Amino acid sequence: MTTIKAERLVKRFGSITAVDSIDLDVREGEIYAFLGPNGAGKTTTVKMLTGVLKPTSGKVEILGMDMEEKELEIKRRIGVVPEEPRIYPFFKGFEFLNFIFDVFKLPPEVEDRMRDLLEAFGIDYLDKYISDMSHGMKQKLMLVSVLMREPDVIFLDEPTVGLDAKSAKVLKIYLRRLADRGKTIFMTTHILEIAEKMSDRIGIINKGRIVAEGTMEELREKVGGEDRSLEDLFLQLTGQEEEIRKILEELG
Repeated sequence: MTTIKAERLVKRFGSITAVDSIDLDVREGEIYAFLGPNGAGKTTTVKMLTGVLKPTSGKVEILGMDMEEKELEIKRRIGVVPEEPRIYPFFKGFEFLNFIFDVFKLPPEVEDRMRDLLEAFGIDYLDKYISDMSHGMKQKLMLVSVLMREPDVIFLDEPTVGLDAKSAKVLKIYLRRLADRGKTIFMTTHILEIAEKMSDRIGIINKGRIVAEGTMEELREKVGGEDRSLEDLFLQLTGQEEEIRKILEELG
């Protein structure tokens, strides 16, 4: 079953085309890594898929629902962890989690899952004001606020940025478990090793267009390299391999 679908999705900012007529088809129970250089259109795409930005043209469907027609219902059934955690700074940690419980009308049994996640991520600072938390502390709190709900689709924009090694490992294992239970995970990351090890399929965007998509085996077939790492494939498919070669020649 398709859970994330985009058809000819375009986003322009004045004369700049950030996303240029892309198609996506992400399935239930899949971890999909969406990769690209800085400025390639990754975050803009995620914002359109989650209803934060309106497309210039094209169509987004989540869980079979049209984003234009069912935006509120979609937002109730998805979870979003942005690259920069946007949490009310005047809340304390426990007040923020209580707020999430109220907004989503979560049942009492979610509290047990929340406590397990708080322990797993080493969150012992719920009495702190969010304004006093580091980026990593806020990132872990945001992750718990989404994961405890176990939404049908989870969008993560650079989810491991700011996380310590233990928390990053916990997150990777937990996301795999969620996917195995039928949840769909759509994530962006600059850490290609994470994408290679975790994802079922990979989409690579460059200059607003998807230049390749598929499993690691399919990407290797595309460029004709049996044993090439995702890093090598990524650099070749985005045209950066040649740039690196020229830079190294200039450096002598």
